[in-house]
Amino acid sequence: MRKSHPIRRAVLATAATVSGIVLLLSLKPGSGPASAQAAGGAAPQQTAAGQESPQGGSGQQTGTRTVTGDVEKTEYGPVQVRLTVSGGRITGAEAVQAPSGGLSGQKTAMAVPRLNQEAVSAQSANIDAVSGATYTSRGYRRSLQSAIDKARAASTGSGTSGSADGSGASAQARTVMGDAAQTQYGSVQVRVTLSGGKVTGAEAVQAPKGGHSGQVTAMAVPKLNQEAVSAQSANIDAVSGATYTSAGYKQSLQSALDKAGG
Repeated sequence: MRKSHPIRRAVLATAATVSGIVLLLSLKPGSGPASAQAAGGAAPQQTAAGQESPQGGSGQQTGTRTVTGDVEKTEYGPVQVRLTVSGGRITGAEAVQAPSGGLSGQKTAMAVPRLNQEAVSAQSANIDAVSGATYTSRGYRRSLQSAIDKARAASTGSGTSGSADGSGASAQARTVMGDAAQTQYGSVQVRVTLSGGKVTGAEAVQAPKGGHSGQVTAMAVPKLNQEAVSAQSANIDAVSGATYTSAGYKQSLQSALDKAGG
C-alpha cells in the first residue's frame, strides 16, 4: 500500500492544478473592450435612435400656397394661370387652362412654358408677349395679374389685420380701367395695376387687331406697357411704326391715371 502513495499524490496534485486553472478562468472579467465588440449590434442601434430627433425636426418648411387667377377668354379659348407663392415670392407659374387643339395647341405648347418662366423671373405680370401667340400671351398676363392681386390681398390682409389706422388697405393692389380711345385702326383701352401709389402693371385690354394692324399691336403694346410702368405716367414715347396705336394708348393710359388719382 505504501508503494501506491506517490501515485495518489500525483493524481491529487494534478486535480488540484486543473481546479485552480478552472477557478481562475471563471473569475476573468467579461465586461472589457472585447465583450463590447462582441455585442456590437447594440451600439449602432443606440446611435440610430439618437439621430431620430434631429431628423424629425428638419422636416419643417416655409409655408407655400397656390393662388389661381381669373379665367380670361381669348379668341382661341380661355386662359387661366395658377401661381405657387412662398415667402412672398412667386416660385412657380402654370397655365391650368389654355387654348388647345390644332394650331392653337401648338402655339400653347410653344408659348406657355416661356410665359411661365417670365412670370417667375419678373415677379409680376409685366412680361413680354410671345411672338406668334399674341392672344394667348394677353390672356395669360391678365389671369397672371389677377392671381398676383389675390396673393397680395391675402398677404396684406393677414399681415395688417391688427393695424389701427387701416393703412394696410392703401398698399393693396387695385386695377383701374382707362377710357377707350378711338384710333383710325381701332379702339385702344388700357388697364393699369397700382400698389402703394405706384403703377406696377399696364396692359392694353383693347387694341387694333387683324392683318397688319394686329402685327403692329403685337410689336408695340408690350413696349408701351413697359414704358408706362417705367415712367409712372403717360409721358411715354410713341413706338416707331405704331403712331396711331401709341397715341390711343397714351390717351387711355392718362385717363386711367386720372381716375386713380395719379
